[in-house]
Amino acid sequence: MTGPYAVAFRTLGCKVNQVESEAMAAQLLGSACTITAEEDARVVVVNTCTVTGEADRKARKEVRRALRLPNEPVVVVTGCLATLDAEGLRALGSRAVIEADKTAVAARVAAILGVGAETAARGATPGATTGATIAPRVGGAFHTRAMVKVEDGCDAYCAYCIVPYARGASRSMPLSDVVAEVEALVAAGTAEVVLTGINIGRYRDGSADLADLVHAVAGTGVPRIRLSSIEPLDVPGRLLEVLASTPAACPHLHVPLQSGCDRVLKAMDRGYDTRTFSEVLAEARDAIPGLALTTDVLVGFPGESPAEAHEARTFVEGCGFMRLHVFRYSARPGTIAAEMPGQVDPRDRASRAERMRETGARLGAAYAASRVGGMARVLVERTDGTTAEGTSEDYLRVRFPARDSRIGDVVAVAVGGLGRGHVTGRW
Repeated sequence: MTGPYAVAFRTLGCKVNQVESEAMAAQLLGSACTITAEEDARVVVVNTCTVTGEADRKARKEVRRALRLPNEPVVVVTGCLATLDAEGLRALGSRAVIEADKTAVAARVAAILGVGAETAARGATPGATTGATIAPRVGGAFHTRAMVKVEDGCDAYCAYCIVPYARGASRSMPLSDVVAEVEALVAAGTAEVVLTGINIGRYRDGSADLADLVHAVAGTGVPRIRLSSIEPLDVPGRLLEVLASTPAACPHLHVPLQSGCDRVLKAMDRGYDTRTFSEVLAEARDAIPGLALTTDVLVGFPGESPAEAHEARTFVEGCGFMRLHVFRYSARPGTIAAEMPGQVDPRDRASRAERMRETGARLGAAYAASRVGGMARVLVERTDGTTAEGTSEDYLRVRFPARDSRIGDVVAVAVGGLGRGHVTGRW
């Protein structure tokens, strides 16, 4: 049954959106509000993404779906699309309420429910400044791994991307606030923090950069630190030295490539070529023993020929990534790329994405096979008492006999074999 102050969240897009939804939920928890399923909610918050044209379509679809729920909730729409197209979203239905300012969402929801903005504010946690939360995640999962937002915005202006227009220029959270948030998470039992943002390599707080932030966060005693996506031109030697000398730092970096073709990279306005990218990977591998590398690849960019698509796959194959996140190009109105000639047929984009995913599957299998016989330190994220599963320091999914391991434990197991989407471990 729908509670009087029941709120549901639907989050689309990036990890930063997920962190921000958690911060909104944390502000509402502790007051009279409860977080519940959409079918039981009086208010549904839809946190939107607008990175591509397809993301826009998905966001509008989610808003319309929420408006059609039989419980007829008020649908509060926030996020990047709400910043860029408030009127278009408002036109989707009379119960659609647009709140582009994510920091004001909790108060807006509280006002709709009649809780009172000051009551919701009392439910806020220290993580409100960084975007992380001490409260349980939306949906109630235990915080074994917690994302902590350290930066927002981007000023790179890649040809295909609308994010700088939606989120503004890069800006960083105070180092002291991030450290305080991590200290609170550690006290609550969190074993791994993921420092995340839109462009975390641009982190600056006075003279402190990302390397200084990693060092300071390590001082909290958190068992594991992981970085989210970091641009290839933002991986300086000093950061690599700090990561290599920090026991808590996970030997895993996500460095987005986007294309393995130099002409396409130039058209994307990425600011580097494949040679530079290869040098960054080589330097990182030299600095951090056993480093695992993951990446983003965008296929079907305007003007990309079949030969260039093949060139990109060949380059990716040679990089030895452990995992690929493959995206089909989708024109986003307002970006330079949306007006470029040579838009690739959607069927060709789909087939190129499938071939790139096949490349990624081969690379992933090869990396996993290379780990068989080695040791992995696994953060236990779920267990049924018989089998435990979690994430290794180098970002493998590992399943192994549970024994007496508990959620939140970091245990050492031997990698024994390959499963579907995971490796098996043994004590």
